[in-house]
Amino acid sequence: MTTPTAVTPQAGFTHRQILTILSGLMLGMLLSSLDQTIVSTAIRTIADDLDGYALQAWATTAYLITATLTTPLYGKLSDMFGRKPFFMAAISIFVVGSLLCTLAQSMYQLAAFRAVQGMGAGGLMSLALAILGDIVGPRERARYQGYFLAVFGTSSVIGPVLGGILAGQDTILGVSGWRWVFLVNVPVGLVALAVVSRVLRLPKKPHSTDRVDWWGVLVLAVGLVPLLVVAEQGREWGWGSVPSVVCYVIGALGVAGFVVVEKGLKDAALIPLRIFGNRTFALGVVISFVVGAAMFGGISLLPQYLQVVRGASPTMAGLQMLPMVLGLMLGSILSGQLISRTGRYRIFPIIGATTLTLGLFLLHFLDADSPLWLAMLFMACTGFGLGNLMQPLTLALQNALPPKDMGVSTAAATFFRQIGGTLGVAVFLSILFARMTPNITDELRAAARDPEFAQAVLAGAQSGKPADAALAKGLLAQDTSAAGEVLKDSSIVQQLSPELARPFQVGFADSMSTVFLAVTCLALLALVLVLFWKEVPLRMVSGIQAANDKAESVVDVEARVIEQTGLPLPGGATVEPPLDKSADRESARRGADGPGS
Repeated sequence: MTTPTAVTPQAGFTHRQILTILSGLMLGMLLSSLDQTIVSTAIRTIADDLDGYALQAWATTAYLITATLTTPLYGKLSDMFGRKPFFMAAISIFVVGSLLCTLAQSMYQLAAFRAVQGMGAGGLMSLALAILGDIVGPRERARYQGYFLAVFGTSSVIGPVLGGILAGQDTILGVSGWRWVFLVNVPVGLVALAVVSRVLRLPKKPHSTDRVDWWGVLVLAVGLVPLLVVAEQGREWGWGSVPSVVCYVIGALGVAGFVVVEKGLKDAALIPLRIFGNRTFALGVVISFVVGAAMFGGISLLPQYLQVVRGASPTMAGLQMLPMVLGLMLGSILSGQLISRTGRYRIFPIIGATTLTLGLFLLHFLDADSPLWLAMLFMACTGFGLGNLMQPLTLALQNALPPKDMGVSTAAATFFRQIGGTLGVAVFLSILFARMTPNITDELRAAARDPEFAQAVLAGAQSGKPADAALAKGLLAQDTSAAGEVLKDSSIVQQLSPELARPFQVGFADSMSTVFLAVTCLALLALVLVLFWKEVPLRMVSGIQAANDKAESVVDVEARVIEQTGLPLPGGATVEPPLDKSADRESARRGADGPGS
């Protein structure tokens, strides 16, 4: 059969067809990435309206738990039965969850509906990347993955801006402003469903005879749920409190039980343990975990610096993070184009980890008086590092395992990055809050010796501003407990006059400096791990093409047997194709990197 010249050797898809399919995949990813950033800006307004300020963290925790748990399940099921039905199911569940969230009348209901959303979100990111792996070979795939990172970066800017605008409106078309934070997902999701249904045409997979690893899902839930809960709630409970210790113990037993279950099920396991026998993949997963912790830990701190120290609104803080997004997109596009042309990717994670470490270290020097342009320059450096790191990481992990494991490898990479990000945010925010109260208290005591600050305190006591008057009353009584109030509501700093806000801004900036230094150490660890990471030459064929080639080889062998013997194969048996010498040479060149390499 001849192939038209307009068609690239990517399972018969033209460049235009690939871009059309990508439009549907990117809409699905947009739902997931936009939802996280838009809700984070509006959650305080939502909690106030639903009279559940103290419960707001549970809305985030519920989403995080279900999204993390379902990620490996989507990957395994899609390997067994095909990607398209599960990708469409993920979009549908996410849209239903979003619609339910708009109807929530309490924080408990919102948390339950966010859990439904998370069940859909778990498949949006990993399945989009896996589908791209099916239709495009690893070398060419680098060109297209940049589009996905562009969606991720754009949502990190648009999300806070849109969340601030919507949450700031009393009503829009008769509906409370904050409810549109979730309602906006419905039309986007319906468009994504229509596009995916129309343009995504993948070969049907034969029905798998493997059983679904429901025991693995159950035991993984027992292990992860307590750990994710304590990661989100540990600051409130205390890391050494009885509830935290109980979560540690149950989580450890659950994880150990998960390993036992997966070892017994072998290839039928939710996350087959054999994939970690591949050294390239195993080290890549560790790197992905560390990068996730550094990335989400650093990104979560920057909006707080811009809002608390620089006094930016949530909307403006989102716009001020634009340099990081531009750096991320630039790094992603450059690395993708060069990987596609050269077929080599190892240098880019090294460049990315180095630049990420440098950017985070430079952010450590920001203080309350640093100009905004300098902060933006450091953010751009950090974003450029992430752009050179995230895309080659996913590409290398997909390439390290055979195409039949595309769903499992992509889901595992996403799963461990999410776990790393969750723990990173928890640890680094804990460091921030632990340093914040003593630092602000020290600044207030030092400022009390300044005559100008003393005059500002007296003026604040007589002013009509409630925040100034309350702080002045406490300071005149030599009570510095106001430093701890910032942990409950950081907007207090923006309500104070500039003179009285100064000690809070300086103390907060000093605390941020310590945290950025800690994040830098983690990024440095990622750089060291990347230096030991082995490069495996990128395959030229896509997952679909590899499956077709294998099927055609089997048919050819069977035809030769029938031709030579004149007899059909007994009992409808099939013959495995002989090992191809060129395949042996390619395997040797790629390094005999353990099972599945």
